[in-house]
Amino acid sequence: QVQVVESGGGLVQAGGSLRLSCAAFKSTYSTYCMAWFRQAPGKRREVVAAIDNFDDIRYADSVKGRFTISQDNANNILYLQMDSLKPEDSAMYYCAEGVGLTAVMALGGMVRPTDFHYWGQGTQVTVSS
Repeated sequence: QVQVVESGGGLVQAGGSLRLSCAAFKSTYSTYCMAWFRQAPGKRREVVAAIDNFDDIRYADSVKGRFTISQDNANNILYLQMDSLKPEDSAMYYCAEGVGLTAVMALGGMVRPTDFHYWGQGTQVTVSS
């Protein structure tokens, strides 16, 4: 059974940094992307960053220039470095795999969170003002 485990969340002051990790698996599909999502209470789940197996990387406008997605292929770990955090970044953060999807598709409004699978339990990020 595939397991995805996110970690690294916590409480941080505005302007601070956190690095999230996602212990995933090595996909066997010819086209796939790994993405970070977030969901705040009462809001829809939204994608914030994605990286595909062509090494293309895309970000949501709200995090561009502040968040960096990367992956350690040798150990199958996906990272999200979050700098200059703002209170509006507070949410539960998840990683997931999009089979047959590219980073452009993930951030281009062409797919929905339900098009992704292998979700983890999430890790909570809280940014205080």
